[in-house]
Amino acid sequence: QVQLVESGGGLVQAGGSLRLSCAASGRIFEINLMAWYRQAPGKQRELVARISGFRSTNYADSVKGRFTISRDNAKNTVYLQMNGLKPEDTAVYYCNADIQYYSGTYANHWGQGTQVTVSS
Repeated sequence: QVQLVESGGGLVQAGGSLRLSCAASGRIFEINLMAWYRQAPGKQRELVARISGFRSTNYADSVKGRFTISRDNAKNTVYLQMNGLKPEDTAVYYCNADIQYYSGTYANHWGQGTQVTVSS
């Protein structure tokens, strides 16, 4: 089985920084698109940032210039560096990855989520 395990969430004051990590484990041949989503209470889950296997990136307008997504293919890990955090960034952050198995099949996986809380 493949697992995505997030870490790095927590409580931070407005203007502060956090770095989220998401490590994939299991019998993985290759990881294609990796992404971070978030879901605030009472709201739909939304895309925050994504990065391709060639390290092409896309960001939600609300986080451009403040968040940076990166990946370490050797470690099957994706990161989200969050600077200039605002109270409206408070949410559960989820890692997502498109994974290819050695069998050649693909599957999309979600992590369990990590809470980020920004106080004003």
